[in-house]
Amino acid sequence: MDLTEGTEEAKRKRAKKNILLFGIISLTMSFAGLTSAYVVSKERPDWISNFEIPQAFYISLALIIVSSFTVHFALRTIKKQQNGLGMFLLGTTFLLGVLFVIFQFIGFSEIIESGYNFTGPTSNVTTSFIYLVVLLHVAHVFGGLIALLVVIYNHYKLKYENGKTLGVELAATFWHFVDIVWIYLFLFLYFVK
Repeated sequence: MDLTEGTEEAKRKRAKKNILLFGIISLTMSFAGLTSAYVVSKERPDWISNFEIPQAFYISLALIIVSSFTVHFALRTIKKQQNGLGMFLLGTTFLLGVLFVIFQFIGFSEIIESGYNFTGPTSNVTTSFIYLVVLLHVAHVFGGLIALLVVIYNHYKLKYENGKTLGVELAATFWHFVDIVWIYLFLFLYFVK
C-alpha cells in the first residue's frame, strides 16, 4: 500500500503512529546501549557483584504490570463507548503510574540507606548505573503520565467518539512501552550482577 493513499485523516493517523514507533525504537536503542555499558562495566574491580534490588522496585514492578492491564482495558472500553468505565480505568492507570514513580524514589532511598549515593565518596559505579538507568526510565514514565492526563482531559471532553480513538491508542502504546522497559530493566538488574 502506498503511504500517500487514503484520506487526509488516515494519512495523519499513519504519520502519528510512525512517529511514535520511531521514538520507541530510538528509546529502545538508548536503553540497550546503557545496559550494554552496564555489562561491560561489571568487569571493573570496584563493581558490586552482590547488589540487591530494593524491595520498593518489586512493588513498582507489580504496579506497572497492573497498569498495563488497566490502560489496555481503558482503550477497549472507550472504543465500545463505555465512557464512565473508560474514565475510571484511565484514572486508575494514572494513579498506578504515580505510585510507580513514588516507589522508584522509595527504592532510591533504600539504596542510599545501604550506603550508596549517586555521586560523591559513597557512590559506586554499580549504583550510579542503576540510578542513571532508573531515572531515565522514570523520566519516560513522566512523559507517559502527561500523555495520560491529555487523554483523560480529551476523554472528559468526549473527543474519542465514533471510533476516533487515536489519542488513546498512542498513549496506551507508549504506556505499554514504558511498562515493558521496566520489566526488562528489572529482570536485567536482577540477573546481571
